[in-house]
Amino acid sequence: MLNKPVLALLSYITLSLPALTTMAGNPMTGPYLGQAPPGNEPALFAPGVVSDGFNNRDVAMMPDGSELYYAVNMRAFDLSTIMAVYQVNGEWSKPEAAPFATDKSMKFLEPAISPDGSRFFFVSVKRGGDKNMDVWVMDREGSSWGEPKKLGESINTPVSETFPSVTNDGTLYFSRASEDPKVEHIYRSRLVDGHYTEAEKLPDNVNCGKTQFNPFVAPDESYVIVSVWGRDDSIGSIDYYIIYRNNSDEWSEPVNMGPKINTPGVHEYSSFVSRDGKYLFFMSTRTPADDDPEIDTYSAENLDRIHNSPENGNSDIYWIDAGIIEELRPAGF
Repeated sequence: MLNKPVLALLSYITLSLPALTTMAGNPMTGPYLGQAPPGNEPALFAPGVVSDGFNNRDVAMMPDGSELYYAVNMRAFDLSTIMAVYQVNGEWSKPEAAPFATDKSMKFLEPAISPDGSRFFFVSVKRGGDKNMDVWVMDREGSSWGEPKKLGESINTPVSETFPSVTNDGTLYFSRASEDPKVEHIYRSRLVDGHYTEAEKLPDNVNCGKTQFNPFVAPDESYVIVSVWGRDDSIGSIDYYIIYRNNSDEWSEPVNMGPKINTPGVHEYSSFVSRDGKYLFFMSTRTPADDDPEIDTYSAENLDRIHNSPENGNSDIYWIDAGIIEELRPAGF
């Protein structure tokens, strides 16, 4: 982990990073890396920049949209880090490993920033056989992040805790493994007087499959999106389900998010809704429906092009208008 003198360099580093440019060589500017907003159909997010052929997942952003983070992993998940893209003087920097996530003896993934931008949560574990992942947190210090600290025993236990997500009042949602390492459940911990309370396992409406993991909770706690395996109404092997919550802390029945979001036979592992509430980001391993019309034969050149492009079978990041969340909301929630 980083020490404070190294973290103090973050502001300088972000100012000195090379800028993203368009194909015409112009600096990339505008919200969301200058990408054209999606409509009611999912679109690859920043193809060739964020969705670039690697395994990409786990989006997090500062509330004003000026910093974007996402995870990249490779070598069958043996290598994993968090990438960062910064908007400096209106221009976006090229993606680079985040300063707190460069230690190659560790794995870093699943970034989450509190809705007010004051805290940064992520998951980390040592490489080399240790499978017990824990949740870490950093506080915002000026224009950079402070020293990473592991959360206490009310959150981290001898089994893995993963995919933190935070509400407006600091409540933390996350996944926790069970005695069977292949089965996870969704937990919630309230923040009281600056400390997290003993985590509670959420009811069966949320823990609604044979295993479920990676919850994204709305800042106002009005819904949670969960990756679920083992339901009769699933479209693929693992699907995104949304469960709505009312002011009495009652949860709706789980709602499959449908064929625009979930696809047969592929994996849907992590979701995020932008802090302005406009866009749903989600990871998927889908491949082109038109079977690569530009590639008419096997060749070294064509295989190399597929390998270094999104939708090659690795996970990519997609986005869609978040209006789908309200479209699926049942009466009473």
